[in-house]
Amino acid sequence: MVGIIGIVIIFVMVFGGYTLHGGKLGIVLEALPWEMIMIGGAAAGAFVVANDGAAIKQTMKDVGKVFKGPKWKAPDYRDLLCLLFELIRLAKSNPVGLEEHIENPHESSIFGKYPKIAHDHGVVDLICDTMRAASMNYDDPHQVEEVLEKQLEANHHHAMHSSHALQSIADGMPALGIVAAVLGVIKTMGSIDQPPEILGGMIGSALVGTFLGVFMAYGLVGPFAAKVKAVVEEDAHFMKLIREVLVANLHRHPPNICIEVGRQNAPHHVRPSFSDLEETLKALKADAA
Repeated sequence: MVGIIGIVIIFVMVFGGYTLHGGKLGIVLEALPWEMIMIGGAAAGAFVVANDGAAIKQTMKDVGKVFKGPKWKAPDYRDLLCLLFELIRLAKSNPVGLEEHIENPHESSIFGKYPKIAHDHGVVDLICDTMRAASMNYDDPHQVEEVLEKQLEANHHHAMHSSHALQSIADGMPALGIVAAVLGVIKTMGSIDQPPEILGGMIGSALVGTFLGVFMAYGLVGPFAAKVKAVVEEDAHFMKLIREVLVANLHRHPPNICIEVGRQNAPHHVRPSFSDLEETLKALKADAA
Protein backbone atom coordinates (compact mmCIF):
# COMPACT_ATOMS: atom_id res chain seq x y z
CA MET A 1 0.00 0.00 0.00
CA VAL A 2 2.80 2.40 0.90
CA GLY A 3 4.52 1.67 -2.41
CA ILE A 4 1.37 2.51 -4.36
CA ILE A 5 0.97 5.76 -2.43
CA GLY A 6 4.56 6.68 -3.24
CA ILE A 7 4.07 6.05 -6.96
CA VAL A 8 0.90 8.16 -6.96
CA ILE A 9 2.75 11.01 -5.23
CA ILE A 10 5.54 10.87 -7.82
CA PHE A 11 3.17 11.12 -10.78
CA VAL A 12 0.95 13.78 -9.19
CA MET A 13 3.86 16.00 -8.18
CA VAL A 14 5.76 15.74 -11.48
CA PHE A 15 2.91 15.99 -13.98
CA GLY A 16 0.72 18.11 -11.71
CA GLY A 17 3.51 20.63 -11.25
CA TYR A 18 4.22 20.64 -14.98
CA THR A 19 0.56 21.26 -15.78
CA LEU A 20 0.12 23.95 -13.13
CA HIS A 21 3.16 25.74 -14.52
CA GLY A 22 1.42 25.97 -17.89
CA GLY A 23 2.86 22.89 -19.55
CA LYS A 24 0.80 21.03 -22.12
CA LEU A 25 0.49 17.28 -21.60
CA GLY A 26 -0.54 16.75 -25.21
CA ILE A 27 3.03 16.75 -26.53
CA VAL A 28 4.17 14.38 -23.78
CA LEU A 29 1.27 11.97 -24.23
CA GLU A 30 1.64 11.94 -28.02
CA ALA A 31 5.32 11.05 -27.88
CA LEU A 32 5.09 8.78 -24.83
CA PRO A 33 4.20 5.47 -26.55
CA TRP A 34 7.02 5.67 -29.08
CA GLU A 35 9.61 6.86 -26.60
CA MET A 36 8.50 4.14 -24.19
CA ILE A 37 8.97 1.50 -26.87
CA MET A 38 12.55 2.65 -27.47
CA ILE A 39 13.61 3.25 -23.86
CA GLY A 40 11.59 0.54 -22.13
CA GLY A 41 12.26 -1.98 -24.87
CA ALA A 42 16.00 -1.32 -24.87
CA ALA A 43 16.09 -1.52 -21.04
CA ALA A 44 14.19 -4.82 -21.11
CA GLY A 45 16.52 -6.19 -23.77
CA ALA A 46 19.59 -5.16 -21.80
CA PHE A 47 18.10 -6.80 -18.70
CA VAL A 48 17.56 -10.06 -20.59
CA VAL A 49 21.11 -9.99 -21.99
CA ALA A 50 22.64 -9.39 -18.56
CA ASN A 51 20.72 -12.09 -16.65
CA ASP A 52 19.88 -15.77 -17.01
CA GLY A 53 16.38 -17.19 -16.92
CA ALA A 54 16.36 -17.92 -13.19
CA ALA A 55 17.56 -14.41 -12.34
CA ILE A 56 14.95 -12.82 -14.61
CA LYS A 57 12.17 -14.87 -13.00
CA GLN A 58 13.42 -14.06 -9.50
CA THR A 59 13.66 -10.35 -10.24
CA MET A 60 10.12 -10.24 -11.61
CA LYS A 61 8.94 -12.00 -8.46
CA ASP A 62 10.91 -9.69 -6.17
CA VAL A 63 9.32 -6.58 -7.68
CA GLY A 64 6.28 -7.57 -5.63
CA LYS A 65 8.29 -6.85 -2.48
CA VAL A 66 7.99 -3.15 -3.27
CA PHE A 67 4.29 -3.41 -2.47
CA LYS A 68 4.19 -6.32 -0.03
CA GLY A 69 7.13 -5.31 2.16
CA PRO A 70 9.12 -7.79 4.30
CA LYS A 71 7.89 -11.37 4.42
CA TRP A 72 8.49 -11.77 8.15
CA LYS A 73 6.33 -9.71 10.48
CA ALA A 74 6.39 -9.29 14.26
CA PRO A 75 4.19 -12.37 14.96
CA ASP A 76 6.53 -14.48 12.83
CA TYR A 77 9.52 -13.54 15.01
CA ARG A 78 7.56 -14.60 18.08
CA ASP A 79 6.60 -17.87 16.39
CA LEU A 80 10.21 -18.50 15.38
CA LEU A 81 11.41 -18.05 18.96
CA CYS A 82 8.69 -20.42 20.18
CA LEU A 83 9.63 -23.01 17.55
CA LEU A 84 13.31 -22.84 18.48
CA PHE A 85 12.43 -23.04 22.17
CA GLU A 86 10.48 -26.26 21.65
CA LEU A 87 13.23 -27.82 19.55
CA ILE A 88 16.03 -26.88 21.93
CA ARG A 89 14.08 -28.04 24.98
CA LEU A 90 13.39 -31.37 23.27
CA ALA A 91 17.04 -31.71 22.23
CA LYS A 92 18.13 -31.38 25.85
CA SER A 93 15.49 -33.65 27.34
CA ASN A 94 15.11 -36.27 24.60
CA PRO A 95 17.76 -36.13 21.84
CA VAL A 96 16.41 -39.28 20.19
CA GLY A 97 12.92 -37.79 20.05
CA LEU A 98 14.30 -34.74 18.27
CA GLU A 99 15.40 -36.79 15.26
CA GLU A 100 11.91 -37.32 13.87
CA HIS A 101 11.32 -33.57 13.85
CA ILE A 102 14.54 -32.53 12.13
CA GLU A 103 14.62 -35.46 9.70
CA ASN A 104 10.99 -34.99 8.59
CA PRO A 105 10.12 -31.39 9.46
CA HIS A 106 7.09 -31.33 7.14
CA GLU A 107 5.54 -34.14 9.16
CA SER A 108 6.66 -32.74 12.50
CA SER A 109 4.03 -31.80 15.05
CA ILE A 110 6.30 -29.01 16.30
CA PHE A 111 6.89 -27.41 12.90
CA GLY A 112 3.23 -27.96 12.11
CA LYS A 113 2.25 -25.41 14.76
CA TYR A 114 3.95 -22.69 12.70
CA PRO A 115 2.82 -23.23 9.08
CA LYS A 116 4.30 -20.04 7.63
CA ILE A 117 7.75 -20.98 8.90
CA ALA A 118 7.31 -24.64 7.99
CA HIS A 119 6.60 -23.70 4.36
CA ASP A 120 9.86 -21.75 4.01
CA HIS A 121 12.44 -24.29 2.89
CA GLY A 122 15.40 -22.01 3.56
CA VAL A 123 14.44 -21.42 7.20
CA VAL A 124 13.56 -25.07 7.84
CA ASP A 125 16.77 -26.34 6.25
CA LEU A 126 18.90 -23.91 8.26
CA ILE A 127 17.32 -25.01 11.54
CA CYS A 128 17.34 -28.73 10.80
CA ASP A 129 20.84 -28.88 9.31
CA THR A 130 22.34 -27.03 12.26
CA MET A 131 20.55 -29.12 14.89
CA ARG A 132 21.39 -32.30 12.98
CA ALA A 133 25.07 -31.35 12.98
CA ALA A 134 24.91 -30.69 16.74
CA SER A 135 23.37 -34.12 17.31
CA MET A 136 26.32 -35.64 15.41
CA ASN A 137 28.75 -34.00 17.86
CA TYR A 138 29.71 -31.26 15.43
CA ASP A 139 29.05 -28.81 18.20
CA ASP A 140 32.00 -26.42 18.34
CA PRO A 141 30.14 -23.10 18.68
CA HIS A 142 32.81 -21.09 16.88
CA GLN A 143 33.06 -23.44 13.91
CA VAL A 144 29.29 -23.71 13.59
CA GLU A 145 28.92 -19.94 13.82
CA GLU A 146 31.50 -19.50 11.06
CA VAL A 147 29.72 -22.04 8.84
CA LEU A 148 26.35 -20.38 9.45
CA GLU A 149 27.80 -16.93 8.76
CA LYS A 150 29.16 -18.09 5.39
CA GLN A 151 25.85 -19.72 4.53
CA LEU A 152 23.90 -16.59 5.42
CA GLU A 153 26.29 -14.44 3.41
CA ALA A 154 25.83 -16.67 0.37
CA ASN A 155 22.04 -16.57 0.74
CA HIS A 156 22.09 -12.81 1.19
CA HIS A 157 24.28 -12.32 -1.88
CA HIS A 158 21.86 -14.40 -3.96
CA ALA A 159 18.82 -12.56 -2.59
CA MET A 160 20.38 -9.18 -3.44
CA HIS A 161 20.75 -10.01 -7.14
CA SER A 162 17.30 -8.64 -7.98
CA SER A 163 18.14 -5.29 -6.41
CA HIS A 164 21.45 -5.11 -8.28
CA ALA A 165 19.75 -6.01 -11.57
CA LEU A 166 17.11 -3.33 -11.14
CA GLN A 167 19.73 -0.75 -10.15
CA SER A 168 21.77 -1.57 -13.26
CA ILE A 169 18.71 -0.88 -15.41
CA ALA A 170 18.07 2.37 -13.54
CA ASP A 171 21.68 3.45 -14.10
CA GLY A 172 21.37 2.88 -17.85
CA MET A 173 17.97 4.46 -18.44
CA PRO A 174 19.11 8.11 -18.58
CA ALA A 175 21.56 7.17 -21.35
CA LEU A 176 18.83 5.26 -23.18
CA GLY A 177 16.68 8.39 -22.87
CA ILE A 178 19.43 10.38 -24.56
CA VAL A 179 19.56 7.78 -27.35
CA ALA A 180 15.81 8.18 -27.90
CA ALA A 181 16.17 11.98 -27.85
CA VAL A 182 18.99 11.88 -30.41
CA LEU A 183 16.87 9.75 -32.70
CA GLY A 184 14.09 12.32 -32.30
CA VAL A 185 16.49 15.11 -33.25
CA ILE A 186 17.59 13.12 -36.30
CA LYS A 187 13.95 12.79 -37.30
CA THR A 188 13.47 16.53 -36.78
CA MET A 189 16.50 17.40 -38.94
CA GLY A 190 14.97 15.36 -41.74
CA SER A 191 11.98 17.74 -41.63
CA ILE A 192 13.95 20.99 -41.41
CA ASP A 193 11.85 22.52 -44.19
CA GLN A 194 8.70 22.43 -42.05
CA PRO A 195 7.23 25.55 -40.35
CA PRO A 196 8.63 26.55 -36.91
CA GLU A 197 5.52 25.42 -35.04
CA ILE A 198 5.86 21.91 -36.46
CA LEU A 199 9.60 21.79 -35.79
CA GLY A 200 8.95 22.97 -32.23
CA GLY A 201 6.54 20.11 -31.65
CA MET A 202 9.01 17.60 -33.07
CA ILE A 203 11.84 18.91 -30.90
CA GLY A 204 9.53 18.77 -27.89
CA SER A 205 8.70 15.14 -28.70
CA ALA A 206 12.40 14.34 -28.94
CA LEU A 207 13.07 15.85 -25.52
CA VAL A 208 10.37 13.60 -24.05
CA GLY A 209 12.89 10.77 -24.51
CA THR A 210 15.42 12.46 -22.22
CA PHE A 211 12.70 13.24 -19.71
CA LEU A 212 11.31 9.72 -19.74
CA GLY A 213 14.71 8.07 -19.29
CA VAL A 214 15.60 10.23 -16.29
CA PHE A 215 12.09 10.06 -14.80
CA MET A 216 11.89 6.27 -14.96
CA ALA A 217 15.44 5.84 -13.66
CA TYR A 218 15.18 8.09 -10.61
CA GLY A 219 11.42 8.09 -10.07
CA LEU A 220 10.56 4.41 -10.52
CA VAL A 221 13.22 1.79 -11.25
CA GLY A 222 15.85 3.20 -8.88
CA PRO A 223 13.42 3.41 -5.92
CA PHE A 224 12.18 -0.09 -6.76
CA ALA A 225 15.77 -1.36 -6.50
CA ALA A 226 16.28 0.45 -3.20
CA LYS A 227 13.04 -0.96 -1.77
CA VAL A 228 13.88 -4.53 -2.79
CA LYS A 229 17.28 -4.12 -1.13
CA ALA A 230 15.70 -2.80 2.07
CA VAL A 231 13.20 -5.69 2.20
CA VAL A 232 15.92 -8.29 1.62
CA GLU A 233 18.04 -6.80 4.40
CA GLU A 234 15.01 -6.69 6.71
CA ASP A 235 14.17 -10.34 6.09
CA ALA A 236 17.81 -11.31 6.64
CA HIS A 237 17.34 -10.54 10.34
CA PHE A 238 15.03 -13.54 10.55
CA MET A 239 17.82 -15.89 9.50
CA LYS A 240 20.36 -14.15 11.71
CA LEU A 241 18.09 -14.69 14.71
CA ILE A 242 18.18 -18.44 14.02
CA ARG A 243 21.96 -18.33 13.99
CA GLU A 244 22.14 -16.47 17.30
CA VAL A 245 19.77 -18.87 19.07
CA LEU A 246 21.36 -22.06 17.77
CA VAL A 247 24.89 -20.88 18.52
CA ALA A 248 23.79 -19.94 22.05
CA ASN A 249 22.41 -23.47 22.36
CA LEU A 250 25.82 -24.89 21.40
CA HIS A 251 27.32 -22.87 24.24
CA ARG A 252 25.14 -25.05 26.54
CA HIS A 253 22.92 -22.23 27.71
CA PRO A 254 19.46 -23.15 29.03
CA PRO A 255 16.61 -22.87 26.48
CA ASN A 256 15.22 -19.69 28.06
CA ILE A 257 18.61 -17.98 27.78
CA CYS A 258 19.01 -19.05 24.15
CA ILE A 259 15.62 -17.60 23.30
CA GLU A 260 16.38 -14.37 25.15
CA VAL A 261 19.59 -14.01 23.14
CA GLY A 262 17.52 -14.32 19.97
CA ARG A 263 14.84 -11.93 21.20
CA GLN A 264 17.38 -9.23 21.97
CA ASN A 265 18.93 -9.63 18.50
CA ALA A 266 15.60 -9.13 16.73
CA PRO A 267 15.01 -5.66 15.21
CA HIS A 268 13.25 -3.39 17.66
CA HIS A 269 10.07 -2.91 15.61
CA VAL A 270 9.43 -6.68 15.36
CA ARG A 271 10.89 -7.75 18.70
CA PRO A 272 8.35 -9.39 21.03
CA SER A 273 8.31 -7.96 24.53
CA PHE A 274 9.89 -10.03 27.27
CA SER A 275 6.62 -10.43 29.16
CA ASP A 276 4.60 -11.46 26.09
CA LEU A 277 7.17 -14.01 25.02
CA GLU A 278 7.48 -15.34 28.55
CA GLU A 279 3.71 -15.89 28.73
CA THR A 280 3.76 -17.68 25.36
CA LEU A 281 6.61 -19.95 26.44
CA LYS A 282 4.83 -20.77 29.70
CA ALA A 283 1.77 -21.80 27.69
CA LEU A 284 3.96 -24.08 25.56
CA LYS A 285 5.41 -25.68 28.67
CA ALA A 286 1.92 -26.21 30.09
CA ASP A 287 0.74 -27.84 26.84
CA ALA A 288 3.73 -30.16 26.81
CA ALA A 289 3.27 -31.19 30.46
